Amino acid sequence: MNYARFVTAMSAARKPSFIRTLTVLEECSPLSLISLAGGCPNPDTFPFLSASIQVKMASPIPELLTCIKRLQKRFHNPPNPQTDVCVTTGSQEGICKVFEMLVSPGDNVLLSAPTYGSTLNMLQPLGCNLINVSSDEHGMVPEALREVLSRWSPSEVHKPNSSAPKVLYTIPNGDNPTGVSMTEQRKREVYELARLYDMLIIEDDPYYFLQFDKPWAPSFLSMDVDGRVIRTDSFSKILSSGLRLGFITGPKPLLDRVLLHVEVSTIHTSSFTQLMVSQLLHSWGEQGFLQHIEGLIAFYRKQRDAMLGSADKWLKDVAEWHSPSAGMFLWIKLKGIRDTQQLIREKALEKEVLLVPGGEFMINSSEPCSFVRASFSVSSPEQMDEAFRRLSLLVKEAQC
Repeated sequence: MNYARFVTAMSAARKPSFIRTLTVLEECSPLSLISLAGGCPNPDTFPFLSASIQVKMASPIPELLTCIKRLQKRFHNPPNPQTDVCVTTGSQEGICKVFEMLVSPGDNVLLSAPTYGSTLNMLQPLGCNLINVSSDEHGMVPEALREVLSRWSPSEVHKPNSSAPKVLYTIPNGDNPTGVSMTEQRKREVYELARLYDMLIIEDDPYYFLQFDKPWAPSFLSMDVDGRVIRTDSFSKILSSGLRLGFITGPKPLLDRVLLHVEVSTIHTSSFTQLMVSQLLHSWGEQGFLQHIEGLIAFYRKQRDAMLGSADKWLKDVAEWHSPSAGMFLWIKLKGIRDTQQLIREKALEKEVLLVPGGEFMINSSEPCSFVRASFSVSSPEQMDEAFRRLSLLVKEAQC
């Protein structure tokens, strides 16, 4: 059978994730392999020890929505009165449904460069044009965004045939893969540009509660007087990745469209996981939740510092990096290495060390990229130290 003629163009355009491929490689590799590739949260930080289910309850769980709205009020205090919340099966499901609601073939979509690989995998099959906006150690550069937008006139964005971008996507805290966070000043400048060009901002913020330094910069949602921010949050990074529980906050008219999609796809997020989180948040209260978050920050800050110490010990002559201010990742530029794809795919396993080549986070993954992403979430300090020793040898051999 030739099944290709049955498959839609959108489905045919989907590409496998190299990070998933790395997972298979890890499973087939010797125990001596040290992997800094995966971005999973550390299970030692999860608060669940056991569960006992004795109640029968319909879905969705109203108490969970109440808890989430209380959290959003506490941390973001959205100024737009139309702001609402909906629960999703992980924040990634929410992002995917938001893109399918907003993006049509031929649309121009703006992204921080580099960006989360799964976001690229979501958008590319939609037939849109992805446009990079440069970032540095402080996140998206407003001047770079202004330069990109200068191709269009603000007075023409509402014309029926205008090609002006309608959507801007960004990970403002602990960006995956770079680990950088946007400053308050940059967020305000970006928001004003979004107002000028009447764009929606998708604020994908799964690492919001893993910011290492205070005070935390205000979110785009907290600035959103117009109702142009759609924010996604995740419980995966702070409670358990296996729960697959996230939520979207944004203008109710748009969230209603997302819910229509949910009704004909997942129907609703698991009542069991909703109930678990609802009961946990209720038993903790706000103070207990904040104590849990402080513990997480202390844990991941210690992990980050251990990785930075090992990087300084083994890589300072062969690589460059910036200290991540949130999240789980260190973005490393390897000196003298034009492209890390071949280095990781072919040579890294020989040295029994695994990272993610930077090209996986670029719009065109086939273009040369000298970066790699290392995760400090799961590996022990000793494993990170040995991994960077092996990486140093790998880079030095490749430079010869």
